[in-house]
Amino acid sequence: MPKETTSLPLSLSAPPGGTPLYRWLYDELRSAILEGRIAPGARLPATRDLAREYNLSRATVVTAFEQLKSEGYVDGKIGAGTYISKVVPDHLLQVARTSEKRVAGPRHVRWSSYARRLRLFRGGEPRATRAFRANQAALDAFPTTLWAQVTSRRLRRASAQLLAGGEALGYRPLRQAVAEYLNASRGVKCSSDQVLIISGVQEALERAAHLLLDPEDPVWVEEPGYPGAAIVFRAVGAKVRFVPVNAEGLDLNLGQRRWKRAKLVYVTPAHQFPLGVTMSLRRRLALLEWARRSHTLIFEDDYDSEYRYAGRPIPALQGLDRAGVVIFAGTFNEVLFPALRLAYLVVPPAMVDRFAAAQSVSMRHAPLLDQAVLCDFITEGHFARHIRRMRELYAERLAILLELARSRLGGLLEIPEVEAGLQTVGWLAEGITAERAAEEAAKANVEVIPLSRYSSRRLERQGLILGFAAVNNQELRRGVEQLARALEKCRSNVLGNTAMRPL
Repeated sequence: MPKETTSLPLSLSAPPGGTPLYRWLYDELRSAILEGRIAPGARLPATRDLAREYNLSRATVVTAFEQLKSEGYVDGKIGAGTYISKVVPDHLLQVARTSEKRVAGPRHVRWSSYARRLRLFRGGEPRATRAFRANQAALDAFPTTLWAQVTSRRLRRASAQLLAGGEALGYRPLRQAVAEYLNASRGVKCSSDQVLIISGVQEALERAAHLLLDPEDPVWVEEPGYPGAAIVFRAVGAKVRFVPVNAEGLDLNLGQRRWKRAKLVYVTPAHQFPLGVTMSLRRRLALLEWARRSHTLIFEDDYDSEYRYAGRPIPALQGLDRAGVVIFAGTFNEVLFPALRLAYLVVPPAMVDRFAAAQSVSMRHAPLLDQAVLCDFITEGHFARHIRRMRELYAERLAILLELARSRLGGLLEIPEVEAGLQTVGWLAEGITAERAAEEAAKANVEVIPLSRYSSRRLERQGLILGFAAVNNQELRRGVEQLARALEKCRSNVLGNTAMRPL
């Protein structure tokens, strides 16, 4: 581990009366080292600086440093600085462990009802990309050098006003850029005053749930569907009602037959997650009319609509809304890179003040410098060019996947027409279970997600989710070959078990 080149001020307790000052300083530094408050390799302040800060003579500080050096706590020499030793003397390590045991939390915590309902929602972990990683863009194709240039320019001309912070709704020029983009490209009808900049769609769901739902309120969620939505709604005490999805999207008629009402409906109409179907115009209009009549709100998650490869795009549900019942959310994290943590929420005019107030007492606003950099990236035309390049790249990778699937996965896995997105569903041949297929594929270092993990009930057909956007051509070929072998093994086991059954 490289040594630190700078040192931070130390926080030491006041010297007790009757103790030599060099001994007090020695004890304080030794305790800080053993307790881990000063990390191995960290640089101590210069003797002159420490003497001036604590009103000591330099000789007192030098004496304490020399004692620490003789016992192996620090290393260094005149003119080169003094550093904490990388390895503290072995016979003193017990002191650190004993000290750590003194730190304990309360034995019993009286959690709120909200805390008791919370469940961990695991995110993606950094690891090497392999076939068929889902829900991830081609991060290796992101123009990091260009992003660094835009960031550098923005930082060089950052004003004091920008550094001081901003509005709860977010950086106004970015909100304006987002509104223009959504109006032109997604058919959304909004002004910048309706746009709220947040960290992600998950935060948007959490914010909407807290503002709009009370315990026991019914919420409709697509099935199969995005599990992060149900986790948020359950956490606030809402009653989650799963409504099946068919070829036209959320089955509105079935939902109405099963449950009389809903306070909120969560949908992904542009590219249903995870089946990939697009909600028909007929179904969209029917959903909006029903929501208007029943005083129901709709949360539209537009998570990856930028990438469309076939079919004619249908305007966002929000763009068809005439009653102000749709809350629209989208994200830059999937389009650009997940670590960006910037997304947007478009709310009806009557709701803006409440959403802004909620933001002001929680996060206040998303990191403002990052918002300014993203704004420049959009307004300088880089965002649109990046989308075009990525759409071409993903279309190429999708074509390769479909070609390989036809030649190698025939009779094992059927991939329907893919109109948009970063991943697709594949339907398994009869008799092959998705969990077993995923298990066998994992042995060959291939990732597939059973469709059943996105559903609370048993599905009529077994399927797998396969991502293609993040996977290069060579890895796609390897993945298809290994998946074919895994599925063939699953099928042979099924046939073998069938043959062994007694007549």
